Amino acid sequence: MQLPEKISTMMAKGVRFTAPFSVEIGEEVALERIAGQGVVIYGGARLYGADTLVSPETIIGAEGPVTMVNCQLGPRVELKGGFFESSVFLEKASMASGAQVREGTLLEEGAKVGHTVGLKQTILFPYVTLGSLINFCDCLMAGGTGKEDHSEVGSSYIHFNYTPQQDKATPSLIGDVPRGVMLDQPPIFLGGQGGLVGPLRLDYGTVITAGTVWRHDSSGAKLLHGGAGRPLRHDYQAGLYGDISRKVNHNIVYIANLRALREWYAHVRRPFFEKEEMGAPLWGGSLALLDRALEERLKRFREFSGLLRKSATIGEEREGPVSGIFRRQRELTERWPEIEAALQASLESGSLLQSREAFLEPFLKRAREADNYLAAIRALDEKAKRAGIFWLQQVVDTVAGRVLNLLPAFRSYTT
Repeated sequence: MQLPEKISTMMAKGVRFTAPFSVEIGEEVALERIAGQGVVIYGGARLYGADTLVSPETIIGAEGPVTMVNCQLGPRVELKGGFFESSVFLEKASMASGAQVREGTLLEEGAKVGHTVGLKQTILFPYVTLGSLINFCDCLMAGGTGKEDHSEVGSSYIHFNYTPQQDKATPSLIGDVPRGVMLDQPPIFLGGQGGLVGPLRLDYGTVITAGTVWRHDSSGAKLLHGGAGRPLRHDYQAGLYGDISRKVNHNIVYIANLRALREWYAHVRRPFFEKEEMGAPLWGGSLALLDRALEERLKRFREFSGLLRKSATIGEEREGPVSGIFRRQRELTERWPEIEAALQASLESGSLLQSREAFLEPFLKRAREADNYLAAIRALDEKAKRAGIFWLQQVVDTVAGRVLNLLPAFRSYTT
């Protein structure tokens, strides 16, 4: 039996197949986007999509069959078994068998995930570790300083991201972008057999005890524990929202952090990608993913704002048009086009450019001497870190401020 031409060509480049007759490579997969050096593909693997990218020393399918569609894999990535679509995995990221990874997922360097984990629109910063039997969609998690000091999510954990009102305007920030990229913040620990009810925000150093389902924001390093509460019974009406201030604020700040992360990839990470084989398309894939992540959050926020029209009508019929809760709902839905435009507006203004250059110019000079991105970040002195945090926080504050200026009824709710 003759091997398929694509597999024969890949073998000639150095790709090792453990069972080549049981591997399928889609016609649209570009062979120039598949490295040869050290790449191992186990039997049962199926690779599809014109955007598929495989960097050197990647291992695919070591624990079970893998189906991969339009994913970009950095060097030494291990995808051990499962389904992976429209996601990016940077150097030494790994996922065990039974994975279901859907669009918009980004695992940065050294992020590690156990078996039977579902991710979608999930961003994990370097070294963040997830246990097994986890559903962790629509969130960003940072924290920790390295492989031995990382943020962690215990096994059997859930990020609850869908509401009884049938919306997914529920992204959670576990850490943040401006401080998280500096890799010097205390880790965050979410104990197993628990969950987070999105959207919420947790600060660095947070520890949530095992078995806790947490529903609140928390600032500063705190030990959080929530036991079984007393039974509650309330009237419930489908389509009726209460005070949306917190939810709106969290969506705005999450999107603002995504804008800051894209700025970081566009201006800080690029030269490090370019040092690697396959680095340029991997960088391009990362930027495209962050653009799609922004589109997803805008889509969910837009859907939420549309639902508020019905809620405001119901509420005004019950309590009258003067109610502040329903006035805020109507204000959001009526001003949504302006809000969406503000969330996407350019970040090339004078003060933002000055802050960016104040960090970039000295950083990029020193970066030429670093072996890789992580080494360059670790070499930053405190002055440089403060400059970088200031720039990225200014991005967050600018994006959030533009929106809150359009929503007078929400201004008292701070970012």
